Amino acid sequence: MKQDLLKIRTLGQLRAAGVAVLPVRLEMRRNLIGRLRAGERILPGIIGYDESVLPEIENGVLAGHHMIFLGERGQAKSRLIRLLIELLDEHVAAVKGCEINDDPYRPICGACRRRLAEAGEALEIEWIGRERRYAEKLATPDVSVADLIGEIDPIKVAEGRYLADEETIHYGLIPRTNRGIFAINELPDLTEKVQVGLFNLMEEKDVQIKGYRVRMPLDLVFVASANPEDYTSRGRIITPLKDRFDVQIRTHYPRTIEDEIAIMDQECGYPASDGMALRIPSFIKEVVAQLTFEARASNEINQTSGVSVRVSINNFESVISNAEKRAVRLGENEIVPRLSDLPSLYASTAGKIELEYVGEDKKEDDLIERLINRAVLKTFDRYFKVDDLRRVSAYFEGGWGVEVSDQSPASEYLEALREVPGLREAVEQLGSFETPGLMAAATELVFEGLHLHQKLNKERHGGRFAYHA
Repeated sequence: MKQDLLKIRTLGQLRAAGVAVLPVRLEMRRNLIGRLRAGERILPGIIGYDESVLPEIENGVLAGHHMIFLGERGQAKSRLIRLLIELLDEHVAAVKGCEINDDPYRPICGACRRRLAEAGEALEIEWIGRERRYAEKLATPDVSVADLIGEIDPIKVAEGRYLADEETIHYGLIPRTNRGIFAINELPDLTEKVQVGLFNLMEEKDVQIKGYRVRMPLDLVFVASANPEDYTSRGRIITPLKDRFDVQIRTHYPRTIEDEIAIMDQECGYPASDGMALRIPSFIKEVVAQLTFEARASNEINQTSGVSVRVSINNFESVISNAEKRAVRLGENEIVPRLSDLPSLYASTAGKIELEYVGEDKKEDDLIERLINRAVLKTFDRYFKVDDLRRVSAYFEGGWGVEVSDQSPASEYLEALREVPGLREAVEQLGSFETPGLMAAATELVFEGLHLHQKLNKERHGGRFAYHA
C-alpha cells in the first residue's frame, strides 16, 4: 500500500486516495503512540535514561512541545535530538519543487499558492523523506538571521519583483526544514539579534528581513541543546526565547558502572584484527568505567565542563590498542588488555578533563595516576578481601618478587601461577580464565590490588614493574 501511495503525482490523486497530511506535531504524536502500543523503544541505542530523560521526551512529543536539552558535554544530547527523526513519517507529500516543503492541501508560500490557483487538482506533488525534514545548526556567534531565516535575494529583485514581495526572499535553513524538526546545538551561543528572530518565528510566526515584515506560518518542532551554566538569566540566553521552549529536559551522565560499560561496549569502534581473538576481562571494563566516575567526583576537575562519556569510550579503545600492539610484537594469537596497559590512558584522558587549578604543583599526569589507582582499588575490592589473599602476601614476605610489564608475553605469568601459593585460587575468583592472556590480566589485578592496599611494594624499572614485600 505504501509503495502505491508513492506513485501518486498530483493533488487530485492524493485527495482521491484519502491521504491526510498532518501537522508535524500530530504526526510525531501518532507515531509515538504507535510505538508505545507496540512496546517498542522510542529511541533505540540510548542507555541509562529509561527512568529519567525518556519519559520527559515522551511527554514533550505527546504534548507537541518545543524541547531544549540541558546538560554537560558527552551526555548524548545531539544523539537524542537526531533520533527524534524516527518519529517522523518515512515519506510525506509536498508540492513538487517547493523550497520549503509546502503541504499541497494548504501551501503557505506565495509561489505555491499561485501554482495551486492555476493548476488546481493537477498540482504536481512529490514525496520527501525524513532527511529533507530535519536540519541542525551548531550555534556560533557568526550565525546570522540570513543563515537561519532568510535574506532578500538581489537577483530576484533585479528580475522585476518588489522588495516587499515575499518571493524576493532567499530562504534560510529553518524555512527549508518546514514540516519537520529544526535543531540548534549550543543555543546560547547565538547572538541576541538572532535569538530575537527565533522567538518571533516560534510564537508570532512572522519575521522581519531588511525591515520588511514577512508572515511565515512554518510547521516546525524546535529542539535545542545547551550547557546549564549558559542557559540561565546570568548566561547568554534572552528570557523571551527561554519562554518559547515549552519544556527543558535535564540530561545526565550514566548513574551506574553497568550503564557506563554498556555505552562503552555499544560505542567502541575498535576494528577487528585478523587471526587474533579480542578478549576483554570484565574487571578491565570496570576499571576504565570507574576511572571516569572518579574523574566526575574529583574536586580537582572542573565539573562545570563535565567529564564526557567519550572519556570512557576513548580510554577503552586505547587500552585495547596497547594490548593489540603487544600481541602483534610478541606473535600472540589473542588480544587481552591488562593493568600494565593503563598508562596508555594518560593521552586519551588528558585532553578531555579541565583542571580547576593549573600550576607547578598541579599536573595532569599526577592526577590521572591517582584516578587510575582509585579505580583499580575499587574494582579490586569488588572481587576480593585482602585477608583472603594472605597466602599470596606471605609468599612475597619470604623475600620473593615478581615482575610485570606491558611488553611481557602472557606465558611468563604462568610461572607465577604455579609458584605463588593461593594465586591460582585468587585468579579463579575473577572467573573462568582458560587462556594465558586472561590469566596474565587477572594476575596483574591481584598484585596491583595488594600493592594499593599496602601489602606489597612496587618499583619501576624502565617499562617493567617489580612487586615485592
